[in-house]
Amino acid sequence: MILVTVPKPDVSIEKQENPQLSHIYGFTDFHLITREEAGIFMFYGENDELLFVGKARKLRPRIKKHFEDSVSPMKNHREEVRRIEVCLVADPTHRDIYETYLINSGRAKYNVDKVFYK
Repeated sequence: MILVTVPKPDVSIEKQENPQLSHIYGFTDFHLITREEAGIFMFYGENDELLFVGKARKLRPRIKKHFEDSVSPMKNHREEVRRIEVCLVADPTHRDIYETYLINSGRAKYNVDKVFYK
């Protein structure tokens, strides 16, 4: 058996109910997510349900793309996202392992790739 220990989130941002500042789907704190560093990210919905897990070489642009892109697996589910968590992970192999592990152990609702559970 292999033991995978996912790092604690470095950043967690919450959706604002009535944001007064400029926002993307209610999120006003994208500036807290690094623009240049690599890592993994998790989108959570109501009751801490894991909706989607992803990885990126540059986190902020990749996460924002999920809220803007017409081909994102999240395109029809953006309103469901209530919290975004980010873990900085420099090594690409480690990012891939963490992403696959989280998708399967957390049963991420909208990830269709890398699913081993049925």
